[in-house]
Amino acid sequence: MIVPIFNKQVPLQDGSLRTKIEAYAKTVGFELHNIFIIDGSKRSTKANAYFSGFGKEKRITLYDTLLNDLEEEEIVGVLAHEVGHYKKKHIIANVAASIFTTGLTLWLLSLFIGNPLLSEALGVSTPSFHIGLIVFGILYSPVSAVTGLLMNILSRKFEYQADDFAKNTYNAEALISSLKKLSKTSLSNLTPHKAYVFVHYSHPTLLERFNNLRR
Repeated sequence: MIVPIFNKQVPLQDGSLRTKIEAYAKTVGFELHNIFIIDGSKRSTKANAYFSGFGKEKRITLYDTLLNDLEEEEIVGVLAHEVGHYKKKHIIANVAASIFTTGLTLWLLSLFIGNPLLSEALGVSTPSFHIGLIVFGILYSPVSAVTGLLMNILSRKFEYQADDFAKNTYNAEALISSLKKLSKTSLSNLTPHKAYVFVHYSHPTLLERFNNLRR
């Protein structure tokens, strides 16, 4: 309902690519009826694909840039990775984690709003909603850093699992080849510092993913 407001989506036409995608989906027991192409190139050169929906509304969406940059085998390799996220129930886990962190945020906000001690700490004698928001923004920063770190660790674990699924059900080399091309178009840093990766990266580095896929 929301995506069509900002982007145009058209069904993937019949052909060898659609045949390969449907054949792969059938081999892994992934019921698929909707394959769309989205005009992502009007805002970015980044190539990507994503999976959305539940039940009969499941759909795979390919960026038009993905079709331009990758070969058909590589595209199916990328989709095998996305199907891995679904098969491993990563979508449900991410939704649950988001609900938990949102609940934690709102609970902490309820403690800060209207607290006279915190207002006095900023030199305001009369507590107010606006001062409570400012105090919350200051004090929540370290909590946000911790929850963000934990979410990144979980996300990297899920990426490895999805890569393993693609390796075991399709072709590791096709996914490796696609990752090389995608990292080139997105200008990825190939040698980030390990500490920076641990804190900020939601995906493993390219080399880490290669080593895992070829292990």
